[in-house]
Amino acid sequence: MIAQHPRQVRIAAADKARLRILFLAKHACADGRPDAQDGNHAIYHHEMRTTLEAIGLHVDAANSYDALFDRPDADFVVTLLNRGGFLNSEMLAPLLLTRCDLPYLGASPIVRGLSDDKYLSKLVAQARGVPTMPAQLFRRGGLFEAPAFAADRLVVKPNASSASWGVKMVDSWAQAQDHADSLFALGHDVLVEQWAPLLDVAVPVIGGSGGQPWILPPMMYVPADPHRERSYEEKRGLVDAGDDPLILVEDADLRDRLEAMTARLLPELWPFDYGRFEFRYDPVSGQALFMEVNLSCNLWSKKTISRSAASIGLDHASLVETIVGHSLHRQGLLTAMPAREAA
Repeated sequence: MIAQHPRQVRIAAADKARLRILFLAKHACADGRPDAQDGNHAIYHHEMRTTLEAIGLHVDAANSYDALFDRPDADFVVTLLNRGGFLNSEMLAPLLLTRCDLPYLGASPIVRGLSDDKYLSKLVAQARGVPTMPAQLFRRGGLFEAPAFAADRLVVKPNASSASWGVKMVDSWAQAQDHADSLFALGHDVLVEQWAPLLDVAVPVIGGSGGQPWILPPMMYVPADPHRERSYEEKRGLVDAGDDPLILVEDADLRDRLEAMTARLLPELWPFDYGRFEFRYDPVSGQALFMEVNLSCNLWSKKTISRSAASIGLDHASLVETIVGHSLHRQGLLTAMPAREAA
C-alpha cells in the first residue's frame, strides 16, 4: 500500500494481481441501465463493478445470496446486497460470509443490525451524550400507545427503512396510527419521531491509511422546500428530481460540532470501513440532532460520500480503492506494508 494523500490508500500491484474479489450486488451483472424497480441503484452497482475493475482488481460478480451458501472461490467480498427483498436482509450477507470465514467489506452482522435499527442507534447516541429528536418505537405485535412527547408534526416510518421508503409526515396521532397500521401489516416495526425542519447534514466516515476512522467534510442537503420530505422515488431516480442539492458545510462552528458528535459515536461502531452519520440541522436555532447512521451506504459517484471526498481531491476511483484497501489491510489480506509504517 502506497499513500498519496496522507490518508489515502493505494493497493500494491502485487496484491491486485493476487487477490480474487467477489462483487455481490443485486445488479452486479447488469449493464448499467436504470432498473424499473430500483432505479439508479442499477447504475450505481454497475459503476462500482467497473470502478473495482479499473482500479486493477480481479473481480467476479454475483447477484444473489446463493453465491454465499457455499464458500465462494474468492479472497474477499465487496457486498452491496443490502436490500434483499425481505426484512433485515442487510445482515444476511455478512452472516453468510462470517459462516464461511471469508473477509468482506463493511461492518459485522451485529453492528449492521444495530445501525439498521434506527431506534437503537438513537439510544446509543443518547448514551454517548449526542442529542437526538424525540422518538418512540412500536414493535409489531407489541404495545401501542401515543408517544410520550408532544409534537405539532410527526414522522412515521419503518424502523429499518432505507432511502425514505415508507416514510410519511402527519399532523395528528390518529394519522400516525393509520400509517403505522399499514406498516405493521407489511411486517415492519414502526418509529414515530418528532418532525424537524428538513435540513439534513451527513458526516461521511471511511477507513484510511493508519487504520483509524477518517471523517470527511460534512455535506448539507439544501432542498427548495425544507418542509417537504424526500420520497423514495426521488432518491432512487424513479422520478426526475435532478442531482441531490448538496453543499459543503462552510460554517466552522457547525462543522466542528458535527464532527465532534460523530467522533463520540465511533467507538460503538468502528470498524465498519465506510458509513454516513445523519443529522437534522435547524439554522434558526442552530440545533443539530442526530437522526441515524447508515453503514455500507451508497458510494455512487453522484452521492454524498463521493462528493465529499471530491471536495478534498479524492476522486471516485481513489475513494473506492482507499475504502477497499483499508478493509483488506485491517483484515490481514495485503502483503505489502503500508508506506507510512514502512517509513
